[in-house]
Amino acid sequence: MSLPVNSDTGATASSQRIKPVVVIAGPTSSGKSALAVDLAERVPGVVINADSMQVYRGLEILTSAPDATMRARAPHRLFGVFDPDKHCSAGEWRELAVAEIRAAHEADQLPIVVGGTGLYLRTLMAGIAQMPAIPTDVRDRVRASLVRDGSVSLHERLRQRDPDTAGRLSEHDSQRICRALEVLEATGRTLSDWHRDGARPADLGGLKFLTILLMPPRDELYPACDARFSQMLEIGALEEVRCLAALDLDPALPAMKALGVPHLLDHLKGDLTLEEVRRLGQQATRRYVKRQVTWFTRQIVADIVIEKKYNEREMAKIFPYISNSLLTCRV
Repeated sequence: MSLPVNSDTGATASSQRIKPVVVIAGPTSSGKSALAVDLAERVPGVVINADSMQVYRGLEILTSAPDATMRARAPHRLFGVFDPDKHCSAGEWRELAVAEIRAAHEADQLPIVVGGTGLYLRTLMAGIAQMPAIPTDVRDRVRASLVRDGSVSLHERLRQRDPDTAGRLSEHDSQRICRALEVLEATGRTLSDWHRDGARPADLGGLKFLTILLMPPRDELYPACDARFSQMLEIGALEEVRCLAALDLDPALPAMKALGVPHLLDHLKGDLTLEEVRRLGQQATRRYVKRQVTWFTRQIVADIVIEKKYNEREMAKIFPYISNSLLTCRV
């Protein structure tokens, strides 16, 4: 099925072109990956990852990355593209995602961006503020404070100076807390100020986003999260973390803070039993889901909201809307 073009009278051929992008968002265990693959098979389309942990290789089980069966059904992009010793920023991911979106359009395929990382999705659709580089001495000073005082103390310092940003971050999200404090110290302005000044970048001109938000009730999400974490332990999550531990990486790296990794590392050191890992991992996942739900409720204005966990029957409702919105325009 060919991608659509706009039929506005008098427009030139180059300006007529509509460049549709479907964005599938939602919390962990809501069924985003299944929906993306089902849609990609019908259109056809390309599934583009927008999960900040699934960009790292070696964490396929713990991050619930699409398995070989799902990948065989549709092209998948930006999954496992970074080694775990790297740090992929939202800006770096956005550059890669825009390139994949362009490649999909050139191949006459629909880009389907899927993930639960709100910062990635906002960066893609709204742009990212161009902040000045952080001086090395500022970065070193903030990181030394993290080692000395801990992330909870730094979160409180951030809350006093930038409550908007602090309210969006867990007090244990040391990487983003440090980033926010570094920006404050280096520029005298908050991250919230910089983001408000961000403009829609020119390289997204012509894109038409259609956003699908999966928002099952928490009493449906939480049991699914618990079951998923237990399954991870059964199918090899511990071995994944054992391989990660062998790399002797900086514990501040994003990959080292993926859900389940810190607790499994403690198990390998003999500090936690596997049953304690299960309980703490499930608890951490539920807390993460709660933050995701809050973010999506406040930040995403979706074209379609599905208030249940995705299943194949929902495609009968979703596909006609997508088809009418993006795929049936005529010259």
